[in-house]
Amino acid sequence: MRAFDIMTTSVVTARPDMTIHDAAKLFVDNHIGGMPVVDDRGQVVGIVSHRDLLHRVENGTAHSRRPWWVEALASSPRDQAARYVKEHGRFVGDVMCDAVISIAEDMPLQQIADLMERRHLKRVPVLRQGKLVGIVCRANLIRALASVESRVDAQAHDDASLRDAIVREMRGQRWGLPKQGVLVKDGVAHLWGVIESDEEKRAIRIAAEGVPGIKRVESHVEFPGVTPTL
Repeated sequence: MRAFDIMTTSVVTARPDMTIHDAAKLFVDNHIGGMPVVDDRGQVVGIVSHRDLLHRVENGTAHSRRPWWVEALASSPRDQAARYVKEHGRFVGDVMCDAVISIAEDMPLQQIADLMERRHLKRVPVLRQGKLVGIVCRANLIRALASVESRVDAQAHDDASLRDAIVREMRGQRWGLPKQGVLVKDGVAHLWGVIESDEEKRAIRIAAEGVPGIKRVESHVEFPGVTPTL
């Protein structure tokens, strides 16, 4: 699947000269947490989100004034000015983030998820030849997951092929079990090995559970024994 398969095409947008009050109303009326900001040519020039309106002088959520010497030690003049703009700016163009990260409509979902995780993004505009055609939010990725039916394999598998499939799934993983640590009997996977963390134990179990045809997983992995000292 790619961006165009899951993106929202009816995108609510703001303009740089829109007031903060009107932007807040758009958030509330459309039940959204952020939106692209577009100029007169339809170019995306920024993103505005709840975070940009979190501290505002109008409703008393602006940061309280601290003594000048505390401010001098805690932040630079640039940081102080940026905070003042966020709290007092009247227009979307004043408070929006103008470092826009966008994606193409044919970007695969794996790359989108990696990008959003790496850059801590909640939404990314989708562009076609520089023009906004949609937006992908984290919710779009979750809906894509919900729309995928669980893998159902009606074919009968013998225990040996199931064992090989489990080993293949873990191959190349530093936490993976060797073949001698995997046994399948009547579709039930039995797993033996030495692990160093609960995360490894969980990954091993999930690798086995994900193989079509496995009915149940019995995990016998354990942490290394501690030799008592005299």
